[in-house]
This record gives sequence, structure tokens and C-alpha cells, in this order.
Amino acid sequence: MMGQRLVSSLLSRCLYASHRILNPLTRQERKLGLATRISQRFSTLTAIEDPVTPPVEVKYTKLLINGQFVDAASGKTFPTLDPRTGEVIAHVAEGDSVDIDCAVKAARKAFDEGPWPKMTAYERSRILFKFADLIDEHNDELAALESWDNGKPFEQSAKEEVPLLSRTIRYYAGWADKIHGLIVPGDGAHHVQVLREPIGVAGQIIPWNFPLVMFAWKVGPALACGNTVVLKPAEQTPLTALYAAALLHEAGLPDGVLNVVSGFGPTAGSALAGHMEVDKIAFTGSTGAGKIIQELAAKSNLKSVTLELGGKSPFIVMDDANVDQAVELAHSALFHNQGQCCCAGSRTFVHERVYDEFVEKAKARALKRVVGDPFKQGVEQGPQIDEEQFSKILEYITSGIDSGATLVAGGGRAGNKGFYIQPTVFSDVKDEMTIAQEEIFGPVQTILKFKNLNEVIQRANASPYGLAAGVFTNNLNNANTLMRALRVGTVWINCYNLLDAAIPFGGYKMSGIGREKGMDSLNSYLQVKAVITPLENHAWL
Repeated sequence: MMGQRLVSSLLSRCLYASHRILNPLTRQERKLGLATRISQRFSTLTAIEDPVTPPVEVKYTKLLINGQFVDAASGKTFPTLDPRTGEVIAHVAEGDSVDIDCAVKAARKAFDEGPWPKMTAYERSRILFKFADLIDEHNDELAALESWDNGKPFEQSAKEEVPLLSRTIRYYAGWADKIHGLIVPGDGAHHVQVLREPIGVAGQIIPWNFPLVMFAWKVGPALACGNTVVLKPAEQTPLTALYAAALLHEAGLPDGVLNVVSGFGPTAGSALAGHMEVDKIAFTGSTGAGKIIQELAAKSNLKSVTLELGGKSPFIVMDDANVDQAVELAHSALFHNQGQCCCAGSRTFVHERVYDEFVEKAKARALKRVVGDPFKQGVEQGPQIDEEQFSKILEYITSGIDSGATLVAGGGRAGNKGFYIQPTVFSDVKDEMTIAQEEIFGPVQTILKFKNLNEVIQRANASPYGLAAGVFTNNLNNANTLMRALRVGTVWINCYNLLDAAIPFGGYKMSGIGREKGMDSLNSYLQVKAVITPLENHAWL
């Protein structure tokens, strides 16, 4: 029961601590709540309008097992909610351990007996390329579903994320017929082959913040290598994974190769991670949930594990930087996707010589950020994913005020419906504050001051996380020093959030194990086998 509770609370979410309140409040203010008081003092936008009707129909709400959309064995469903209102979009089949077992058996049969791993690599690539074409044809439907279920701006979904889904699938389609082994010289009269084989059945658990992009990062390399897949989408955002899977079958994917089981952590996620017939598990989510996934994998069959986990990424602004450009880039690095990014630049370190100017301009930029219905043109920020995450973020804001940071913008709820939060900026943040240590996963920028290069390197690395970092400088020596000194998986210099399909992504320390994207991700879905054969009357060695 303890493990189930942990999985339930951690899987597919970043859940964090609660805090106390700094500024002395009257009893009436305590009754009203700190968020209301802050909202009245730091309002950054007008009330949220009535929601726009999404231009899409929900077509798929059942589990996809062995090529068929089916009800859960239990007959249960669960609601997926519109973050703009908290109202139900649709009821989705609630898979559990029984459904996971059925899906794994279908994937195992498809791998052991089916055509996918036996198909020529060229034929596999043709199916993946056709899938990418279908994604392009259905761009707006996928984007609308993504924004409806997740709350992110439609323009972001339609112009950035669905095209990235298509591009990533094409990238791995191109790799399918280029995965090969080696002939290596031995010390004796032997023919030595090194084969690279598909690992088998891959279990994959994707998060709610970028459902379609994570679908591509997981499914693309797994299928290109000839594996079969059981995918569990986050319970908050199951709709686009089901839609994309339907398109993949329309492209010609054989039955059983990709199975999608929607459900919850204790009943579906843990069953997948601990299944004895699953050869590999890949998970994106919180560090706490990643530890549970790794434990379940170890206690079952020691399956291979890839983990892409949390972060508290530094964004470093040197004193030679163009402040206006640095402010805009730092703003994007933190507030993109409502701040719900594992690699968000959530610790903004600014050199003391430009600190005051930076803070004032960061405040002004946050106050200009357009918050509203994600289907309305020009909106930069939609609602947070759900009430739980919404409440956690407000608790972090409370903690920041309590610990002595200066609230310079935002700080409360936006509007009176849905899960919208004002773009929030804190200055005078210290390393020991909770808001500087823990992953907030929301639109809260924390700005810290530093004096010199060595100091900021030490402070930036003083974190259990090591996913990414940003550096803004015109000094090549500073850039070279920082890119090597920062213990993170990705360093963006004078840019941020560039996540091309070919660029590997993953973290140091507690930010994960292994890499997503690029050719490095293929290794996670391949086994290496050495084959040695004696040679007689050999012509050469």
C-alpha cells in the first residue's frame, strides 16, 4: 500500500512541500487567503473570458490493445478535465494491471511472432514516414486536443509541438535502416560480429506537460529499432496519445506493436514498470516517481531503465550581456508552457552590475505577458494543468514571501475560473530559500544576484539536479568556462529551449539516467550481441 500511495502521488506529477507566511496578516486576510490578497495588490491582467469552444471532436477514449480500441476490463472510466474551467472533456477508459497484462501479452506476441521486428528496416521506415505525413495532415486536430486537455496555447501546439512530433518521427524513420553492427578483428582465427538487436517489449510512461512531444521521444526510437511498445499516457492528458496511435495504425503499423493503456500510477504505471515480460521501461516525470520506477524495475526482472526527471536549471546572465535581450530570453526560459517544463530556467542568476536593471525589466515583461484562454489568438500563457498543481504553485509563492524574497510582479490567481496564475517574479532570492531549491513547475521566476564567475559556477552546481542550464554572455572565454564547468546535460548559450530531434537530452545527478532524442536514444532500445565463429583455411584475418 505504501508503494502504491507513493506512485499515485508522484507518477506523472511534480509534487512538493507546503510552507508558511511571512508578512503579518490580519485574521480577515488569513480568511480571505494570501493568494487573494496578493492578486489584489499585483494584478497583471483582466478577468479571464468565457472559454472558446475547441475546434475538435474527441474520437478516441478507449484503450488501444492489439490494434483494437477496447473498454477497460473493469469497465471503469475516469474524467479528463479542461484546465480552463475544471469541467469534464470526456470520460476515458481506466486501465489497470489486468489491461496492462493484456497489452504486454499483445506486444510480446507481436515481437516474438509478428512481422514488425522481422520486417526490413526500410519497410519500417516507410510506415513511420507515412505516420509523419498523417500527423501533418491532422496538425490542427492534434493541436486542438493538446491545448484542450493540457491548457497550453493553441498557437504553441499547432506551430511548435505538433510539427516537432512530425519532425521527430521523421528523424527516427530515417534511422530505421541505418542501425547496423560491426565486424571486429579478433586476436585469433575467428570471425567476430557485433550485432545490434531490438531489446524487445518497451514500457513507456509519458508526462502531462508535453504529451505529443514525449510520445515522439519515446515511441520514435523504440519502433525504429524494431521493438514493440506499451505506452501509458499521463492520466491528466490521455487524448492525444490515443489519437496519434490511431494515426500510426492508419499508416500501416501491425497490430500489437503499439498499445496504449490510459490509467493511474498504482494500477497501470506500477504494473507496467514491474511486469516480468517488459524488457525495458522509459519514464519522464518527477525525480521521486523516477526512483519508484527504478525500484519496481529492479525488483521485477532488472529491466533496462531510462529516466528523464526533474530540474532546477540555472540561467546565468553575465555583466557583459545585452540586458534587454537577456530579460526576454530568461522570460521565455521560465514562463514557456506556463512554467511547466522540466528544463525551465528557474534559477535566474544575474551579475550584480546589471541586477537592478534586469529586475525592473523582468518585472515589466512579466506584467505584459498575455494570460487567457489558450484558443484565443495572441495568448502567451494558459492555465496550469489541474487544481493540484495550481495549489502547489500558490504554496510556493507563499513560501517565497515568507522567506524574505521580494515579490515584484504577479503572485496570485488570474481570473476566477480555471487554473490560471499570474506571471510571478521574485527578486532578492537567496540560495537557501525553498523557491530557489525545489522545482516549482509553474510561472514563478526567481532572480538571484552573483558577483563573479567562480561564485556562480559553485552556486549553480549546488543542486541535486543537473538537467540543463542557460548562459547569456558576449564573452567567449566566459561561455567556454561555463559550458564545461556546469554539471548539466544541456547548456544553451545565448539561446534556450532548442530541442531539435537530433540533439540528445537528459540530465546529470538526480535529473535522470540515459538520453532522449538523437542517435544516443537508440542505444536505450538496442541490445549488443557478440557472435564468434572459428575460421579454417582463412585467406586473411
